[in-house]
Amino acid sequence: MSAPEAPGWIVDRLRRNLRDAGIPLDEHDLERILETGLLRTALAFEALDTEGPGDGLPDYLAARAAAEPRAQPQAGPAVPLAGGARDDSIATVAVGIRGRRVSPVELAGRALDRIAARDSELNAFQLVLAASARTSARAAEREIAAGGCRGPLHGVPVAVKDLLALAGTPTTAGSKILGGRVSDVTAAAVERLQEAGAVIVGKTRLAEFAYSPGSNNPHFGPTRNPHDPTRDSGGSSSGSGAAVAAGMVFAALGSDTGGSIRIPASLCGIVGLKPTFGRVSLDGAVPLSWSLDHIGPMTRTVADAALMLQVLAGHDARDPRSRPAPVPTYSEGLGAGVRGLRIGVVGDDGAAEPLGTREAEDAWRAGLAGLASAGASLVPIDLPLMAELRVVNGALLAMEAATFHRRWLRERSSDYGEFARLRLLSAHAYAPGAFIRAQQARAGLRAHMDALFARIDLLSLPSMPEPAPPLGVPASTRFTAPFNLLGWPAISVPVGRTEDGLPLGLQLVGRPWDETTVLRAARVVEGSTARAG
Repeated sequence: MSAPEAPGWIVDRLRRNLRDAGIPLDEHDLERILETGLLRTALAFEALDTEGPGDGLPDYLAARAAAEPRAQPQAGPAVPLAGGARDDSIATVAVGIRGRRVSPVELAGRALDRIAARDSELNAFQLVLAASARTSARAAEREIAAGGCRGPLHGVPVAVKDLLALAGTPTTAGSKILGGRVSDVTAAAVERLQEAGAVIVGKTRLAEFAYSPGSNNPHFGPTRNPHDPTRDSGGSSSGSGAAVAAGMVFAALGSDTGGSIRIPASLCGIVGLKPTFGRVSLDGAVPLSWSLDHIGPMTRTVADAALMLQVLAGHDARDPRSRPAPVPTYSEGLGAGVRGLRIGVVGDDGAAEPLGTREAEDAWRAGLAGLASAGASLVPIDLPLMAELRVVNGALLAMEAATFHRRWLRERSSDYGEFARLRLLSAHAYAPGAFIRAQQARAGLRAHMDALFARIDLLSLPSMPEPAPPLGVPASTRFTAPFNLLGWPAISVPVGRTEDGLPLGLQLVGRPWDETTVLRAARVVEGSTARAG
């Protein structure tokens, strides 16, 4: 949108709201907001709001059993998992560690050597914890030798996104503002990895305050895609995606507010799982949007995602968003197959354009064919409602982010990079009461999607409409953001590559609390692409 396309009233409102909040706005920033079209979502929400959710309850008051899992599809008998376990997977290396054929100390050394060899090019790590990683690996080796193996993550090198606190280390959230602050606590998700015996080798790069679907960080630089260093790794969990894909670590933690786990997973050719909102504690994570943020695993295989989620999942009294839903044994369901499952296949997603490039669509449909050949039913679904889901997700994200950053915008506006600063400033363009109306719209959209899932068990669409963009260019959240608004589990699994060797992904979305079905279907897709490869 150019400046003439922005109605004067919304510019006036933006100025007034910022003035009332005590936040400076210079004319250059206003011009850039208009030039880059950053008022589009506010205008789209205004148009949506004129149709009105009426007097419906806001989503946070809607009567739904958020803590109770619903009845899930019945699993069939176990079926062989095509493709077998990869040598570079947690599932495989854990067997070697437990049998004392693989040394945690050697694994940590290899991980650190790999980081030293590749990270100067990729820029995946914010902080490498070489000394503490070696100490943790030696402790793991001693414990396992004494018969005290804690589980499949014990002694395995992993990384965590640098918006998760780790006591004694800086947690920058990709920003200059938090650059000098050392954490005195450890985030709940990181704590659970430590309790499981994982060896944390470092903290990974991200977009500034996680507010971008690309790795375009003005303070620390972009993260290169391991498959083509001229291409972006996606965001905001860019470093985590690149570190796993490049073989630096076996797994990493990411966060996802509009797709920030699934986007880099798709673009880097790995598995990225966004669990149900409330499944994994957000305690100790620098927030972007309190009601949209999720923490989840980024791994090389679906089985590894299941192992990671097993450790991460569960109620945490420190985070009021965390729910006491029972935690299944995720690995047990992986071999159940998909026979009898109904997979909704999205056609119209409300964007009035193709779902993606020819290669992206072909790869997605090849993954769907694997599900069909394994016994799933493919159900065509037109879902123009996704356009509204995207708008409301963007509106809520903006309003919550603007609230969290208000003090720093007043006092340290110049310490933000332009990309984040303009987005946070433009987030003040919403009218009074917009947040409540967005929550009313959210409740209505959730009801529509609940009704849809009465007819299907899973929903599928491409993870991304195209492969990795040029380095530093933000990717699309078109297929990912709607499921942050709902808070439902979603996974990206690799389904091939372009002619240029760039990874492509397939996304599966499930009912709340039903990660088991999402994972078992993703495992079938993974197996079918392994056979095809």
